Formats: sequence, C-alpha cells, structure tokens
Amino acid sequence: MATTTTTKNKRKPARGARLTDEQNAESGFTASKTLSDNLQRVLVDLIELASQGKQAHWNVIGTNFRDTHLQLDEVIEAAREFSDTIAERMRALHALPDGRSDTVSETTTLPEFPQGEISTTDVIDLVTVRLEDAVSTCREVHDAVDEEDPTSADILHAVIEKLEQFAWMMSAENRTPRASS
Repeated sequence: MATTTTTKNKRKPARGARLTDEQNAESGFTASKTLSDNLQRVLVDLIELASQGKQAHWNVIGTNFRDTHLQLDEVIEAAREFSDTIAERMRALHALPDGRSDTVSETTTLPEFPQGEISTTDVIDLVTVRLEDAVSTCREVHDAVDEEDPTSADILHAVIEKLEQFAWMMSAENRTPRASS
C-alpha cells in the first residue's frame, strides 16, 4: 500500500516587505525599514482577514445564515480594499509589499481558522476575534507610523474605524440585552 505524505512546499522562507533598490526608486519620501515593516504587518493581517472571511463565508451554517453570509461579504470586501490601499501606499513610499501566501501565513497575527462547517454563532465569535486582532495590529503600529508618515496613519484610522464597526456589528448578533432592574 502506497503512503503519501504532505510536505510543505519547497519555497524560500518569507522575507516580508523590503525597500526598492536605490536605482529603481523614484524621487520623493521613502519609507524607513520600520515604517515599511509596520505597514507590512497591517497588510498581512488584512489579507488573512479576507481569506478567513471567505473560509467562514463558504462554511457557515445555521440560524441567520443569509444575514451572516452577506455580512461576511462586507468584511471581506473591506479587508481586500484596505489591503490594496496599504500595499499601494507602501509602493508610493518605495517599499515592496509582500502578500504572498507563505508570507501571510508565516507572519499574520490572526489565529488559524477552523476547517469544516461552522455554526453562525461560532462564526460570529471567530470573525469578531479576527477583526479585533487586525485592529490591534493597526493600533500597535499606529504611533510609530504617525510619527514618520501621518498620511499612512490616516489610512490606519480608516481601517480601524471600519473594522471596529464590523466587530461591533458582528458581535451584536450573539449578544442579549441586560435585564432591566
């Protein structure tokens, strides 16, 4: 009987974001390594959020399926748009974003998403945690980003605002009001 083993691909280890070579850099403001690395941290979490959102979207089942399914589409779309905005901002600052799957899986702060069908209530809790984790990364890098590049910090403000709104809306699905006294 033949056995098969699954091995990780033979790719080189992820290097993450880098700066453009001097000869290829356009003129203008150039991100420091710290700024590039901080934006890269946000980028991989946003890419992972979109990917995990799709995993949830495809496998959610149960009460309020349709509403949860559609709400996940909104989260996914926003995460994709924000990741593109962050990556393009990095390029404008002569940094090289790295959104390859190996880099994302090796460097994201988001926990792995479970495989298989998942109830709507569990999906809501799982996605809320991931939204909050992505916000946490934005908040962790914010002050350093703002100190070097307030324009990039403004982008982080928009990301934080929208992801916190989604976290509130998602978590509200599973909450119950307190009994009045």
